[in-house]
Amino acid sequence: MDNSRVYKMIFANVYPFYVQKAEKKSRTKEEVDEIICWLTGYDQTGLEQQLANKCDFETFFAQAPQINPNVSKITGVICGCRVEEIKEDLMQKIRYLDKLIDELAKGKAMDKILRK
Repeated sequence: MDNSRVYKMIFANVYPFYVQKAEKKSRTKEEVDEIICWLTGYDQTGLEQQLANKCDFETFFAQAPQINPNVSKITGVICGCRVEEIKEDLMQKIRYLDKLIDELAKGKAMDKILRK
């Protein structure tokens, strides 16, 4: 499957939809940022810089300081696929992020979302 179109999507263009999804369910932008930083290792300044640079998903994840070592604890289905079974590394990272934002929007506690 060719996912190059997804990889070239500008992260800063998708980010507002993550925030919007969370806010519709009475969650906050700060929680979205916390999830993104937990997953990627960016600090708040680094995340804001990536948003300002309008990098694509491929660059966003390639420049991530460190993917959280607990990502293997993220399991379940997103967009009809089990995240733990996705073969392409980059697509798996994108789906991990989707799954975490989904959990936030479904009202899950932050400690559980962040696999504490």
